[in-house]
Amino acid sequence: MSDASGTDASRTDASGTLDEALERLHTTGPERNGWLTNHAPMAVEALVRNGQAPTVHRWLDHYAHKLEELPPPSRPVAADDWREALGDPVRITDWTRFFGRELAERPWREVLAAWWPRLLPGIAASATHPVIRTGHAVRTLLTSEGAPAGGGTTAPRLAELAHALGYWAARSKPLPPLAALAAAPTAAAALDAVPPVPVQEGGIRDRLPQLTAFPAWGAAPDPDTAKALLTELVTAATHRYATHGHGEPIMLVHAATAPNAVLRALPALPRELWAPSLAAAWTAAAAVTAAYTPPEPAAYPPTALTAQEITAEEVTAEEVFERAAAHGDDHTIKFTDTALDVGDPLALAAAIRSIELNPPLF
Repeated sequence: MSDASGTDASRTDASGTLDEALERLHTTGPERNGWLTNHAPMAVEALVRNGQAPTVHRWLDHYAHKLEELPPPSRPVAADDWREALGDPVRITDWTRFFGRELAERPWREVLAAWWPRLLPGIAASATHPVIRTGHAVRTLLTSEGAPAGGGTTAPRLAELAHALGYWAARSKPLPPLAALAAAPTAAAALDAVPPVPVQEGGIRDRLPQLTAFPAWGAAPDPDTAKALLTELVTAATHRYATHGHGEPIMLVHAATAPNAVLRALPALPRELWAPSLAAAWTAAAAVTAAYTPPEPAAYPPTALTAQEITAEEVTAEEVFERAAAHGDDHTIKFTDTALDVGDPLALAAAIRSIELNPPLF
């Protein structure tokens, strides 16, 4: 997989498009209709990072009908009473303003390290979207740190981290207590062994309370092992979408994009947080899998693109992302971005599968 801290010139956005898009989006809230997530900040970051900056404002114009204004503030979150406000969605704007103040006063890595362990127990909140948004924001800041003149960390990029962390804090909600099932030898085997929730109906808020147990997997005695196992999990979940994504094409992308958000954040976190980050990422991937996995896998390979074609380099990773960008669906763009991080033929075929399964924006 690629390194989330990479700083090649093609990904630093000297055009300023990302900052423009984020400033445009920071007048809007993280949700609409009281629950559904605003995916635009994540999608535009993925578009810019993968060479599609010229398409960003057109994409936002098409997505604009899904945006709502920031919710009104309630009362400020203070450093000594944050526990009372944790998990209160009415306080979304209060939390965003709190993190804005924190990031104005301290280095962003310091703020992230302080709050990461406090937020990890609620990683599955809002269908894992807050941690995914945080992962995109952190990746941008890591990339910005090594940018040449004209790039670097900017106010909109720091503000995006405040919005992401604020959303996570406001929606934070731990999963029910979970028992450990028999240990699985690999991430792929662990995902296959996740028991589906008994009632496969309703939204994720109806399904997650039904969780009772997951296979034991991912014990990490040291940070390097934790990172390696987290990489394995992202790869396994991405590959699995090729054959299981039809169970719920939109929701099952999060089984891969949520742990990948955690993987992207690791370089910015103290190493002692890497093992608990792996444990939380496994919980998130397993929860989404349990909530939406289909009874049977689908035939592989996908009809539009075979793994053999990708292996023969008839279709490049850049071309796969171009297809996702042209398709326009926000989940498809983010999943394809994760598939490019994995980078192997099966991951790219899974990305094509997401393009086949999900409804296009355009």
